[in-house]
Amino acid sequence: MTTITGGTLNELFASAVRLTIDGDKVSPRGMDTRELLDVRLLLEEPRSRLLHAPPGRVLNTAFAVAETVWILSGSDAPWIYEFNGQLRQYAEDDGILRGAYGPRMRCWDGSVDQLALALSTLRGDPDSRRAVIQLYDPARDAGGHRDVPCTLGYRFHLRRGRLHMATTMRSQDLWTGLPYDIFAATTLHELMAGWLGVELGEYHHHVDSLHVYERDLDKAVAVLDEAVSSPGKLPSLETPWEGFDALLADVRSGRMVDHPGWDIMAAVLASYQQWKRGHRDAAVRSAEGVGGLLGEALCAWYAILRSR
Repeated sequence: MTTITGGTLNELFASAVRLTIDGDKVSPRGMDTRELLDVRLLLEEPRSRLLHAPPGRVLNTAFAVAETVWILSGSDAPWIYEFNGQLRQYAEDDGILRGAYGPRMRCWDGSVDQLALALSTLRGDPDSRRAVIQLYDPARDAGGHRDVPCTLGYRFHLRRGRLHMATTMRSQDLWTGLPYDIFAATTLHELMAGWLGVELGEYHHHVDSLHVYERDLDKAVAVLDEAVSSPGKLPSLETPWEGFDALLADVRSGRMVDHPGWDIMAAVLASYQQWKRGHRDAAVRSAEGVGGLLGEALCAWYAILRSR
């Protein structure tokens, strides 16, 4: 196993790129790829979850926030395409992404809220090894639909007053997917620690195949210097379990919820909705008003969009 450690996602990403670009050359589905097998990525500060390495790697910050809300709320609704239209290519003819994580986490087999179950498991037995959220479903995913989850599942372990989280991936596109996957997973990690009233521990991201496609290789090499700097922690998102789903619904609509961290998330979504409606100057002014790292990153994303 290859272990890569970083205090922030920027540090973790840079180290992972350095190793993966020298990985084995493979071509699954005919796509040339550099690959490392059996990799463990360890993020020491899960709230340093935003990859921001301009000008080489700038995330669609609004999509990072939107996907996180989409997953946590248990949704597979097509509103997510407003924030990332490229996802449509993986949807079925009815427009639904069959591999969406949200319904699997919040309503497995139509009835099991695995998030609530994991929380109650740890509340009942803090030393439990059974706080598991399963996402990959052979009954659905072996059938060959377009969207097969890369994430197999999440696990939580509460030890010595700190909650640690582990994610297992069968496959991880380092350049495109990893920054968004870790943003969403570490948000879940922080929330679970808050619901349990314990300290936030380490985040472990286990990947069977960590890879960079050859088409992204030059961009990945070029971003290394920018990715080393550390942007720091995002504002706390801890919030009570009671009323959590209602809070997510408000944030998704861009409404303020009287919570500093979640109000920033809502402001990011509201700004991007302005952009999509064609009110671009207003969207930029809104992003500037968001402030902090998320606001800065959203402004950088708008600059990328305007340059295209």
